[in-house]
Amino acid sequence: MQAVEVKNLSKSYGKIQALAGIDFSVDENEIFALIGPNGAGKSTALRILATVLTPTSGSAFVYGFDIKKEPEKVRELISYLPEEAGAYKTLSGISYLKFMAKLYTDDVKKQSDAIDTALGIAGLGTRIKDKIKTYSKGMTRKLLLARTVMLKPKLAILDEPTSGLDVVNAMEIRKIIRDLSRQGMAVLLSSHNMLEIEFLSDKVGIIHEGKIYEIGTPEDLKKEYSARNLEEVFMATAAK
Repeated sequence: MQAVEVKNLSKSYGKIQALAGIDFSVDENEIFALIGPNGAGKSTALRILATVLTPTSGSAFVYGFDIKKEPEKVRELISYLPEEAGAYKTLSGISYLKFMAKLYTDDVKKQSDAIDTALGIAGLGTRIKDKIKTYSKGMTRKLLLARTVMLKPKLAILDEPTSGLDVVNAMEIRKIIRDLSRQGMAVLLSSHNMLEIEFLSDKVGIIHEGKIYEIGTPEDLKKEYSARNLEEVFMATAAK
């Protein structure tokens, strides 16, 4: 069964069409990235699949569940990290994780397991006891990613997970995402950093002005367009 299946998905805001009938699928244990410039429709697509937005037309399924007809079933299988997500800065990192674990489940054993998982992913050491307001952006992002996947969802939806991070923190986030995929989690993410995603994703969809122009592995797309990198592939597809 596919983790995600999207068919002719559209989203309009009045006369503005954010998505213009896109199609793509994500396999189990796959990292699939929607890549393109800001305003291309990446975040809109992710918000629809996270059941935050309702599509204007088309359909989408997460592990066979219809996002429009069965959103509660979808939410049981996914976890979503928005680009502009924040944490409670007056809490310590560990207090924040404990608070979120209690929101997710009433089962004390599951809470404890989720916190242990999050601690391993965040990798903040003794700083986990410090208040979040003292964290760098990279530390905060790692904490938020840990919170997002602490209950090991079948599908993690990550919107610009490394946006604004320095090279070291971005590399650490990429390693975490890759490890999660190897452990059996499907990952759908967005990014405008095409060079970064080239080294992370199993498959990419190039999106621009609400339309997907190409889908394939980074290597296949580069071969098809005789390109050195995905930025050159994007420029070629956008010029069509």
